[in-house]
Amino acid sequence: MKCILCDGNTKKQTVEHKEFGISLGKFNAKICQKCGEAYYNSKTAQKIQNRSKELGLFGLSKKTNVAKVGNSYAIRIPKQLADFIGLKKGKEVSISPKGKNSLFIEI
Repeated sequence: MKCILCDGNTKKQTVEHKEFGISLGKFNAKICQKCGEAYYNSKTAQKIQNRSKELGLFGLSKKTNVAKVGNSYAIRIPKQLADFIGLKKGKEVSISPKGKNSLFIEI
């Protein structure tokens, strides 16, 4: 099988799959030897999705809009995500840029 991203060759391997830095386990996949992209068959993809749901990770990634509050901007964090990371009203966080297109929030 050829990689659809870079046209590299793939090789069967057992690899660890992570979501949001949390391991969901090790699964059989075809891994591109050029770019590292992993390809899972439908049965394995279903196992990964089920494990993600068990751990409460499925659906945590959300889109939100930026609001203006006075001279500042506010980003709304969905409740499901706030609950997962233990964010509460009044809790102090540290926010910093992580490159030009990414923010890092540490609780």
